[in-house]
Amino acid sequence: TDPGWRGMADAEAVPQNTQDLTVFVQNLLQQMQQRFQDMSDAIISRIDDMGGRIDELEKSIGELMTQAGIEEGAPAITGE
Repeated sequence: TDPGWRGMADAEAVPQNTQDLTVFVQNLLQQMQQRFQDMSDAIISRIDDMGGRIDELEKSIGELMTQAGIEEGAPAITGE
């Protein structure tokens, strides 16, 4: 429901002079930078979560291979 930069231009008075325009652009850039940082943090968090899941999966596969008597790195035995 965030109107984005277009909504800001409509909601706020359109800058009438150079100083107002400068302040408007600086505020807009700060908001964009914060949104980028928030997205970046979310992506890094998801990557960390996936790394943990992959580690758990590798551990589970290793345990299953041990239970089955298969050594890691050994070639698979086919029925042929």
